[in-house]
Amino acid sequence: MKTTIQQLKTHVSVRSFQGIPLSQAEKNDLLSAARSGSSSNFVQAFSIIDISDAALRSELAAITNSAPYVNQTGVFYVFVADLYRQATLLEANAESLAGIQSMESLMVSIVDATIAAQNMAVAAESLDLGICYIGGIRNDIDKVAKLLDLPPFTVPIFGLTIGYPVSKNDPKPRMPQKNQVAENHYPREQFANLGAYEEQTVAYYAKRGVNAQETSWCEKNILFFKEVRRPEVAEFLKKQGFLLT
Repeated sequence: MKTTIQQLKTHVSVRSFQGIPLSQAEKNDLLSAARSGSSSNFVQAFSIIDISDAALRSELAAITNSAPYVNQTGVFYVFVADLYRQATLLEANAESLAGIQSMESLMVSIVDATIAAQNMAVAAESLDLGICYIGGIRNDIDKVAKLLDLPPFTVPIFGLTIGYPVSKNDPKPRMPQKNQVAENHYPREQFANLGAYEEQTVAYYAKRGVNAQETSWCEKNILFFKEVRRPEVAEFLKKQGFLLT
């Protein structure tokens, strides 16, 4: 059994799974771990949907552009930022929904869902399972919400595949601590000086066992952020009842 810190330092995303469903006992352990995470003011503003129906999973896999591993994984969960329960409580007590509609409340629910998912991910890896977050669940967020019959004040944030790995890459080299950690203030030049990390990631991608590439962390980030991605998400959030103010 790995120590927790050793386990965290060797995390990799897995995209090749054996087609073995997880047992109900394994799923219960993972769900308990997720539900035991920290929560702002103990609002527990998240929900988890187990996509057990093969046709629904296949449809979500197509939306996320990750069919090979979403369909083959041992379990596929969708994590939902969820303030619907709180909205129903307020309405039942004739209270305003303004406190639910705010940007701060939306952030609270997103953080709660993320903490729950990371708890689950750590628990899964402690059982020698592999995981992969699926942000592509937001590729067609309106359709996903309809497929899952989501009510107002809910947002599908990401999926999480968990299963028995077929293969793993070596862990990606993380950004040097000096580029991310400082005391008392934000050292702009230090944090943005990525030359050493650029060399390290060029070497990593070139020698990677699966999907080797001629690229780097900087190049990937330029490509990722030079365009606006999923602009429809903002309109979806408004449709779900959030004012973004």
